[in-house]
Amino acid sequence: MSAPLLSVENLTVEYAIGGRSLFAVSDVSLHVDRGETLGLVGESGCGKSTLGRAVLQLRPPTGGKVVFDGTELTTLDAPSMRQMRKRLQLIFQDPIASLNPRRRIGDIIAEPLIITGVADKAERDRRVREVMTAVGLDPDVAMGRLPHEFSGGQCQRICIARALILEPELVICDEPVSALDVSIRAQILNLLEEMKRRYGLTLLFIAHDLAVVKAVSDRIAVMYLGKLCEVGPTEAVFARPAHPYTALLLEAIPVPDPTVRPSANVPIGEPPSPLNPPSGCRFRTRCPRADAQCAAEVPLRRPVGGGQSVACHHPLAGG
Repeated sequence: MSAPLLSVENLTVEYAIGGRSLFAVSDVSLHVDRGETLGLVGESGCGKSTLGRAVLQLRPPTGGKVVFDGTELTTLDAPSMRQMRKRLQLIFQDPIASLNPRRRIGDIIAEPLIITGVADKAERDRRVREVMTAVGLDPDVAMGRLPHEFSGGQCQRICIARALILEPELVICDEPVSALDVSIRAQILNLLEEMKRRYGLTLLFIAHDLAVVKAVSDRIAVMYLGKLCEVGPTEAVFARPAHPYTALLLEAIPVPDPTVRPSANVPIGEPPSPLNPPSGCRFRTRCPRADAQCAAEVPLRRPVGGGQSVACHHPLAGG
């Protein structure tokens, strides 16, 4: 079996706030195989985006390792990391805010080529036109225009084109459809799938919407308050969630039927503060299965069959 393209080992990201430590990511380990889409899902504020940025070393981790294609990224100096970033790219959550409003679209998409030393303007223009066409934009119409002249969905296509211009191997998609209308989401998700096939991409797809993650992911990793709760194949996780938090997330997915009432089992309100997380299992304060063991011991992730692993003392499946 070949080594994974991306391997994250015991990753920790800590922020200092008012003399206290906030652990946005706590001892997270996961891997992404070449050609795979791993969906990373959880509530807002659970550390998903921080994890994605730590992988790219945009936010240097406090501890742990990030190994990309055999190279330990946390040990690279700035020039070496700049070269490595040709192979790793990021699609931002807010497509409009991530585009410079004063620059024309052709220049925005070409900028990564300039930064990485492609000096031939004709070659840059050729590659910009090629990638714009690939994402469904007419280069003759769009290249000379400014970001405010485009819709949210078109801006996200521009962001995808900018991420693909260097032909990366791994793309981190940080909630790429959460800011878009529902009618546009399917178009962008289909576009990402098409680009994955066309360019041979590996994707880390970050989202808080399980229905969206199900549509694009081969495997799912569920995150809560900085820790991973469950990891497994998409179909297995949806068919038999092993962690109570995963089950509650599935119950919270809206059903497009006015006769179906929302589940009364889904906890309401914000999770505990990461400045003062609960002892033991971090989900225990909202978990219907919590007991004294959950308060005293941190659960370690362990396999429960079917390719799933879960960090729970009392899993719903395979316990």
